[in-house]
Amino acid sequence: MGLRIYCLKNYTEMNKGNKFGTHRVIEPKGTLPQPAQKLDNTMSIYDNEVLIDVQTLNIDSASFTQIKDVCNSDTQKMHDMILDIVGERGKMQNPVTGSGGMLIGTVKEIGPNFPHDNIKVGDKVATLVSLSLTPLKINEIKNINKSNDQVDVDAQAILFASGLYAVLPNDVPEKLALAALDVAGAPAQVDRLVKEGDTVCIIGGGGKSGVLCCYQAMQKVGTKGKVIVVEYSQENANRIKDLGLAHEVIVGDATNVMDIYEKVTAISGEDGCDVVINNVNVASTEMTSILITKDRGCVYFFSMATSFTKAALGAEGVGKDVDMIVGNGYAYGHADLTLDIIRKSEGIRELFEKLYV
Repeated sequence: MGLRIYCLKNYTEMNKGNKFGTHRVIEPKGTLPQPAQKLDNTMSIYDNEVLIDVQTLNIDSASFTQIKDVCNSDTQKMHDMILDIVGERGKMQNPVTGSGGMLIGTVKEIGPNFPHDNIKVGDKVATLVSLSLTPLKINEIKNINKSNDQVDVDAQAILFASGLYAVLPNDVPEKLALAALDVAGAPAQVDRLVKEGDTVCIIGGGGKSGVLCCYQAMQKVGTKGKVIVVEYSQENANRIKDLGLAHEVIVGDATNVMDIYEKVTAISGEDGCDVVINNVNVASTEMTSILITKDRGCVYFFSMATSFTKAALGAEGVGKDVDMIVGNGYAYGHADLTLDIIRKSEGIRELFEKLYV
């Protein structure tokens, strides 16, 4: 009885949190954690939060590329820049790209009013919400892997009541699962947008999101459809060909609008593609995506390097009536769909194991 009274007293005294995490916003007040400039990253949980001991950060590709470029790939400078960002903002949100990434770690503590019961202390989890809204405190950066955007850390993070997460499966290595789940929204949207017989173009098809999108697109278009990949890297283009993940592969620079337009429409026909998926991690590919999309077709901008001002005004400027979808990283069932791709495709699994494990 004494133990129960003690626990109830602790729960009563625990601060109550807003389910969206607004109680963690330091500035500007009145906004949500993602657009906030600074969060409270004190690692004492509120009643509806989860505390996670963080093992690895998977930094968003656009963010990691920007950090690597500005630091000239110097590991120490990248180390210092990441610590500076988290120290200033209380979260890992690149001030240039605005993007974050995700993490894996072990559940250390669960608030009594956290609204989900399928998680327990000791579970290995991947957060499915962006680091750009996740309170984070890094004690030490242990390793920066410049080839796959992953950073091993001794750190802690907070998951809000509205936060999405996946308990890591036993049949997929942790870092492989982290890499795949980081981009799970992309193949899930491909599954929604692409239908049998469509002509689909995937710009940046050789990266991890691109590979997963290619697989799902190939499943959806059927025998009468076509999947075209635009890839800057010859190595990545060869990878797509070897894995049989596209009908046609174009090696080219997606920032060169007319060159890619001419090459894609030579395959798709002058009208263009039914669906275009943009996965690149560099700026100024918006108009390439729009021009190769047929009128009343759809462009899905998964890339966080996208300027939505350029996309919206550019489409108007060239008289293109296309649907443009913002790359929401969440879709119902996205984690299960993406992990199933890893399970079903031996080639993709081998590739991801080589790159991320």
